[in-house]
Formats: sequence, C-alpha cells, structure tokens
Amino acid sequence: QVQLVESGGGLVQPGGSLRLSCEASGNLVGLNAMGWYRQVPGKQREVVAGSLEHGLTNYADFVKGRFTISRDDRWRSVALWMTDLKPEDTAVYYCYARQYGMSYWGKGTLVTVSS
Repeated sequence: QVQLVESGGGLVQPGGSLRLSCEASGNLVGLNAMGWYRQVPGKQREVVAGSLEHGLTNYADFVKGRFTISRDDRWRSVALWMTDLKPEDTAVYYCYARQYGMSYWGKGTLVTVSS
C-alpha cells in the first residue's frame, strides 16, 4: 500500500505561481510512475504531468512550458511547479503513484486561479 498526501493548493491570481507537493509513504518498492491529474467538477479527471522511470517526464499540452514536475530519486515525493496560471487551471489536483500495475491516489488539493 502507498499513501499519498498533497499540499500547496490555494488561491492565486492569474499569472501567478504555485507549487504543489505530494509525499509518499508506505511500501514504495516497485513504484515506477508518480505525477498529477486534475479534475473540475462535472468533468473527467485529466492528466497534467507525470514523472516516470529513467528520468522521463510527460506533460499535457495545455501545461507545456508553464508547469514543471520534479520527483525525489527514491520515489518519496513529487512536486509540480505551476507558473503563468490561468483561470482555467482551477481544479482539484490529485497526486498519483503506480506500483506493479496498481494506481494510488491522494485526496487532492484545490487550486483556485482568480482575481
């Protein structure tokens, strides 16, 4: 079992920046992916960014050039640096981790982009 706890959400003005963090605990052996999804009420959860084995990363097109993902080498944490935030980035952001084909999720942290 892997437990994930997100932090760092909040209210930010358009154009501002925010850093999300996710701490992993439990049995971390075999983790091969960590990252972030987001969900707006009434819409499906969508991938934001992922950090994979061998230093590979992937990003959704709508965050390329604005968001950066980083991960602890021992899979203990993953962070998402978000810059140039837009109102449409408002969502609950969920941390995820994959281990032996299983997905684990945090409870989410709310990011609100508004003036």
